[in-house]
Amino acid sequence: MSEHTETKPPETAAPPGPVATAGQKPAAKVPAESKAAVEPDKMRRRLIWACVWGYLGVNFLMFLRFFFPRTLFEPETVFSVGYPSDFSLGVETKFQKQYRIWVVKEPDKLFVIYARCTHLGCTPDWKESENKFKCPCHGSGYTMEGINFEGPAPRPMDRSHVELDATGQIIVDTSRLYVRDPRAGRDEFENPGAFLTV
Repeated sequence: MSEHTETKPPETAAPPGPVATAGQKPAAKVPAESKAAVEPDKMRRRLIWACVWGYLGVNFLMFLRFFFPRTLFEPETVFSVGYPSDFSLGVETKFQKQYRIWVVKEPDKLFVIYARCTHLGCTPDWKESENKFKCPCHGSGYTMEGINFEGPAPRPMDRSHVELDATGQIIVDTSRLYVRDPRAGRDEFENPGAFLTV
């Protein structure tokens, strides 16, 4: 009879590591490099949320701005410049920046010139040494009364409406202008309201 020997295959050794107990699946081993990729990048997440909230915040502010009107505050057109006795003979320029006017006092009357060149609308300067208004833009020249005599200005400067109030103060209204235009046959410098008799 032949001898029959059974050979058993060699048992393979289990890899070192945690042993799974009954009912549990063995834990998958994750390489160290991929752990960083699996964990969320907190800084990136914060940055994205900051951008989202910033965008929503700006849009909310634009939405609120819609409910507030955009108003244009223009300077007053009716105002007081003082009493006739406050002015000496000649041109007073202290109201030029605030109201764009000059108060001119002559021996028998007082009037207010609106400081706008009739050529292109620049503001002329009062040259006391030359006793004239001179436009810095294109060289138009005006006498003390605002009458053009040199340069491209087509007509004299306009005069503002003036009147005395109950207390005797001079009230100027720059929304009502008196014009002298010889080409159009219009002369309003002698109209009531164009000057005050002093």
